[in-house]
Amino acid sequence: QVQLVESGGGLVQAGGSLRLSCAASGRTFSIRTMGWFRQAPGKEREFVAVITWSGDITSYADSVKGRFTMSRDNAKNTVYLQMNSLKPEDTAVYYCRAQFRGSSGPSWGQGTQVTVSS
Repeated sequence: QVQLVESGGGLVQAGGSLRLSCAASGRTFSIRTMGWFRQAPGKEREFVAVITWSGDITSYADSVKGRFTMSRDNAKNTVYLQMNSLKPEDTAVYYCRAQFRGSSGPSWGQGTQVTVSS
């Protein structure tokens, strides 16, 4: 089992930046990829970014390409989402997700609120 704890959300003006963190603990050796998702009020949860646990491959949603960067600190078992040039439409609860090798279902963090004011 893997536990995920997100942090770093908050209120920021449009054009500003935030960095989210997601710390993984437990059976981290079984993780294949880590991802960020977000859910705005009244909308479905959507993909934002993903990184391999080795940290060498990343992928982004078109809506955040060029503005968001996902990275990983191997020593801390932590992934980050650096969010620049934030827009009001980025306002959402951001969730961290771990995908595992084999057939185990994903693990999710508790979420962290990001609010971008215009």
